[in-house]
Amino acid sequence: MSDQPSSPPAGHKPTLRAPGSSQSRFQVDPVAEAAAAAAAAGVAPKTPPGSRSSTGEESKSRFRVVNFLSPSDAAPDAGLNGDTVRSEASLHSSTGGLSHFSDTHSSTYYLRTFGHNTIDAVPNIDFYRQTAAPLGEKLVRPSLSELHDELDKEPFEEGFPNGEELTAAEIITAKELSDSKGGTVKFGWVKGVLIRCMLNIWGVMLFIRMSWIVGQAGIALSCAIVLMAIVVTSITGLSTSAIATNGFVRGGGAYYLISRSLGPEFGGSIGLIFAFANAVAVAMYVVGFAETVVELLDSIDALMTDEINDIRIVGTLTAVLLLGISVAGMEWEAKAQIVLMVILVAAICNYFIGSFIPLKSKEPQGFFGYNAAIMMENMGPDFRDDETFFSVFAIFFPAATGILAGANISGDLADPQLAIPKGTLLAILITGVVYIAVAISNGSCIVRDATGDDNDTMVGSLENCTDAACTLGYDFSICKEGGCKYGLQNDFQVMSLVSGFGPLITAGIFSATLSSALASLVSAPKVFQALCKDRIYPGMHVFAKGYGKNKEPLRAYVLTFIIGLAFILIAQLNVIAPIISNFFLASYALINFSVFHASLANSPGWRPSFKYYNKWVSLAGAVLCCVVMFVINWWAALLTNGIVLALYIYVSYKKPDVNWGSSTQALMYNKALTHSLHLTGVEDHIKNFRPQCLVMSGYPNSRPALLYLVHAFTKNVGLMVCGHVRTGFRRPNSKDMMNEQVRYQRWLLKTRIKAFYTPVFADDLRQGAQYLLQVRTKSPCNDLNQNAFKSKNRHRCETDLCGCE
Repeated sequence: MSDQPSSPPAGHKPTLRAPGSSQSRFQVDPVAEAAAAAAAAGVAPKTPPGSRSSTGEESKSRFRVVNFLSPSDAAPDAGLNGDTVRSEASLHSSTGGLSHFSDTHSSTYYLRTFGHNTIDAVPNIDFYRQTAAPLGEKLVRPSLSELHDELDKEPFEEGFPNGEELTAAEIITAKELSDSKGGTVKFGWVKGVLIRCMLNIWGVMLFIRMSWIVGQAGIALSCAIVLMAIVVTSITGLSTSAIATNGFVRGGGAYYLISRSLGPEFGGSIGLIFAFANAVAVAMYVVGFAETVVELLDSIDALMTDEINDIRIVGTLTAVLLLGISVAGMEWEAKAQIVLMVILVAAICNYFIGSFIPLKSKEPQGFFGYNAAIMMENMGPDFRDDETFFSVFAIFFPAATGILAGANISGDLADPQLAIPKGTLLAILITGVVYIAVAISNGSCIVRDATGDDNDTMVGSLENCTDAACTLGYDFSICKEGGCKYGLQNDFQVMSLVSGFGPLITAGIFSATLSSALASLVSAPKVFQALCKDRIYPGMHVFAKGYGKNKEPLRAYVLTFIIGLAFILIAQLNVIAPIISNFFLASYALINFSVFHASLANSPGWRPSFKYYNKWVSLAGAVLCCVVMFVINWWAALLTNGIVLALYIYVSYKKPDVNWGSSTQALMYNKALTHSLHLTGVEDHIKNFRPQCLVMSGYPNSRPALLYLVHAFTKNVGLMVCGHVRTGFRRPNSKDMMNEQVRYQRWLLKTRIKAFYTPVFADDLRQGAQYLLQVRTKSPCNDLNQNAFKSKNRHRCETDLCGCE
């Protein structure tokens, strides 16, 4: 029994070389499995009568075990290192339950697979822990491709150059590292998304324009206007949620969502104008705030110079204050947003409370409390001053363009996949309900026209007075001739009149304008920083640098401030407001189209966890956004589309060296596959002849003259394959061959030669040429990335052999 291989004791690594044997580590001794098992258990093997011995030919061919060194011959191990996992295992069920402790990563003693040995290491259990854990807690196993490419990456200041991004495993590792340090500030779905979206949607429109819209369109059409805006924003919110839950969402907001779905052409064009629109929106909201302040100063005769210059002065000081809050960090900005949110909610509650408290002193100004007669009179439209339904809708819709305020800071969210869908959709629901409630309330308790004179009471009969105010004891019929200053149609500050405490409404207006300006001042630099990181446009990377623990884009903040200040000094919002709205709508249209395009391409990478979307609904949302663009302002819509088209053509011409797995690539593959399969069933015709040439060029850049010669008669309409036969003693691995193929294919694209580079490895040149001919002859669609055409027979391929190495 001593001659049989003994099992190694715990803590000793077994070796694959038997004592005194000259066999290599990959050679094994053929013995019977039963004999080895019995020897390990210390029991003599039992041979049934009539059976062949364990050294018979059958057992030699069927079973193989490995001889290990005995404990006396084996060198003692110094011990297991800290990375080694000790596990308890057994040889086989036939060993009688004998178990051992061993190093499972360097030993093959316990690695029997269905009666055979293997040199593969057992899987590390750490890669399989917490596989059922909640999102964000499970460990991510890197793929083989990620492990191979790890050394090929060149570190860069803010990620990786040429559009490369961190993998999922790297993101989780970086997140855990930053969380352990406690430096980065991350927001949840309430503070990061819900509050920001609500503040942006509840703008100045709620307090100073909603009552005028009700006076023009009536209660019914006002609710229809609000519902139309809600439909557009809700579809966009569903599309945004689908894209946000289709993988990791990094910083960049709308730009990141569109670029990673539709590619750099659409993303680069829409990202630039979206960042510019947010920068100009800062000026729009700040000027709205400055106008309110100047009106208050004018009411007490405290103007500094004149109205226009006072707006510029107040607007500039306000912009400097907001810039200071933003540069101080996202944490301070979030605290300021919470304070503004409290003031805004208090102002809305103040209005509804005041609407239930009618006062006699407010009746001459048109406020009588809730009354059925007033509600029925204001139910229908009363358009004046050449206003129409669509013109009123164009005035209201900019109030609904704040749904991406949370997504724009996606890089500062703790869990964007959870925060963006929940916060955005809930914000749309809450703000939509409030807008409809304010519209119904305004139309139910305030008349359209009022004089404000206490003496305009009813003196005679009601025969000549049919207005609702007549039934309440007032005659405002003189307002039909014009000149009245009160009522829904005439007074923009009617909500201050209705509220229980008027100054609180003014504070709400300040809060709405400042919060929207602050959100835009933060969104524009974040989007622009993400755009500059990807190097879509040359010369902009200087704005990608981040500072501090949150990588704040201070340079982009300064640029946004300068752009906003330029428009603040203009102080004319009636021209720039429609352009801003169209820029936002163009972004919404592309987000909806991204979901439709990704669903249509049916890419395996399109698997959003958010299931409440439909590709046809997203397409309808994209069409609605385009229609609304022309409804708001047709020339601004044409200008926006022209800018997007120009930027798209520029990015397409520059061809940035990025690969984000966009749906455009997936759809292109589907089309190429479909067309290639269709061509296999179509016979060639002399009218459609195209030269198909196999050029034995070797490395393409080593024989450019040969390529130019063949290119002279292919003329970019025929097929040219640059064949390269590699010979040698060492066969290159597939990864080296693939990297080489990609490198020289890029060289062909750079030199604008429409050809495919195909390297093969062979024993000699003749065999390699035969390989290339067989590939072209036998497979009409061997690889869509290399050859989407076919050769009908070998004779044509041989006659097309233009060059030889």
